Amino acid sequence: MSISRPPPAGDRAPPGKWLRTAALAATLAMLGGCRDNGDVTGSIDSGVQPAPASQADLRANAEALGKRYDADPGEKVASIAYAKALRALTQYTQAVAVMEAAAVKAPKDMEVLSAYGKALADAGQLQQAADVLSRSYIAERPNWSNMNVQGSVADQLGDHAQAQKYYQDALKIAPGEPIILNNLGLSYALTKQLPLAERVLRQATDNARSDSRVRDNFALVLALEGKFSEAEKVERQDMSADAAAANVAAIRQMIAQSNSWRDIQALDVKAKKHVAKSAPVGPAADDAPLAIGKPPG
Repeated sequence: MSISRPPPAGDRAPPGKWLRTAALAATLAMLGGCRDNGDVTGSIDSGVQPAPASQADLRANAEALGKRYDADPGEKVASIAYAKALRALTQYTQAVAVMEAAAVKAPKDMEVLSAYGKALADAGQLQQAADVLSRSYIAERPNWSNMNVQGSVADQLGDHAQAQKYYQDALKIAPGEPIILNNLGLSYALTKQLPLAERVLRQATDNARSDSRVRDNFALVLALEGKFSEAEKVERQDMSADAAAANVAAIRQMIAQSNSWRDIQALDVKAKKHVAKSAPVGPAADDAPLAIGKPPG
């Protein structure tokens, strides 16, 4: 089986695409817009070495692994490594083809099914990804990374309750794992449970292994709650003050232009009234319910 090499040039999504797409999808979903078929709440591998950082290194790595793969198409180790390199280059269709060949040779190998399911999820073949991932581990040997991707797939299919169960089960295996917490928080955001999303994403950002992508999502949820100054403070950890202000202003403008901003405000007010029953009176300014001025006419 011959798999063409990744193109030598061309646009590539940044390493954090899955998280940035997640942020955009969450924003659009809560603002009543359409959401794309990207990786809504993301997935990453666990227990693997970091991929080469630069675009040139990624291409060189894929080229070397591709030659190794071509020497024995469908061989397990070479297939998994090559598919992972292709995924890093966003060559998702090719990654699926590589892992499909491996799955034909080893239809019950859980490592092969894991890599195949993740490639399918990246390629947007969600129902097939859900089926393959369901066979990629057993109850006696659970895999938190695969559960995390199952959650991502379920969120994209609109089954947020099932997605959140996958994330929660994954957290039982890997407590405090920031990637899982990030995805769970965004899943709560997609169901407009903003205070809960904030709490979970705050826990994710408190982890020393979280990065700017997780903080971006935390800032997004804070802005959606109307906590604009705190959102800017979070963004300033990774960018200039001007850039942070521009990011938050863009989210604020998106909310202001949405016809569903009243629903977000009503949910936020209801949640805070519930919390206020056991909290001191007089919240700080940033804890006030979402207030954007007059709604669109």
